[in-house]
Parts: sequence; C-alpha cells; structure tokens
Amino acid sequence: MTVGTYESNLTGAGLRIGIVQARFNADVGHGLLSSCLAELKHLGIADEDVLHVTVPGALEIPLALQKMAETQQFDALVALGAVIRGETYHFELVSNESGAGITRISLDYGMPIANAVLTTENDEQAEARMAEKGAEAARVAVEMANLLLALEDLQADED
Repeated sequence: MTVGTYESNLTGAGLRIGIVQARFNADVGHGLLSSCLAELKHLGIADEDVLHVTVPGALEIPLALQKMAETQQFDALVALGAVIRGETYHFELVSNESGAGITRISLDYGMPIANAVLTTENDEQAEARMAEKGAEAARVAVEMANLLLALEDLQADED
C-alpha cells in the first residue's frame, strides 16, 4: 500500500473568503478583524475576494454564515467576535450555542469555517488574544479551503 501525504497550502490567491463579525465587544472585534484582514492580504487574497459583514452579537453569527454558505460563492468563512464572562449563566449559553451553530453550518454545508469567536474570562484576556486569533483564523480559512479543493480534485480524478 502506498501512503500519500498532502502538505498544507497557505496560498490564498484566487480564494474567496466571507467574514462575519459580531459588533458586541466592538474593540476586540475590530482587533480580530484588523489582524485577520492583514493576514489574508499577506497570504495573497485580494481585497475584492473578501466580503465582510457584521451582526449584533455572537448568537447571530451562525445565521449569517449559513446565508453566506448557501450562496456557494465562498471557499471558506471566518467567524469573529468575543464573548466575555459576566456574572450570569448567559456567558455559557452564548458561548456554547454560538460555537455549536458555527460547527453545524460548517458540517451541513461542507464549508470550512474558522471560528475566532473568543470566549474569555475578562476584557484583558480578549485583548491579549485578538491579534493572534484574528491572524490564525485567516490561516485556518486558507489552509482548509485549499485542503477541501485538493480533496475535491482527488475525488474528481477517481470518478
């Protein structure tokens, strides 16, 4: 048996990326977006190949992602936002439901979605993570888009 290996590919040229950003905790969201866009550009994605939309909060992210996935116009999507712990159970509800919704959309549509919705104990933790997590989301989106394209090519070759 011969084992093949796929090497990760971070070349973004020609890929179309959709970004959904929650406006709640706006400063962190802007930091995530800024680093995500800078990394997408660094990876070769043209500005005109990125669509950025905003929604009120983390719970609204999955619906916007679903509508973007339905268009079949994107190679990958990115979810950006911050859920910061408060004094009530609301933190767990928002964190869990947002994350589950994002995962479900990805699996239902076979669409890579980089989840950079931070869940932190406080503002300081969110601010400390926003630059790296935004850039990481861009890399995940590009790598996974290229992987799925390669796997689709492999499947087409077998048909």
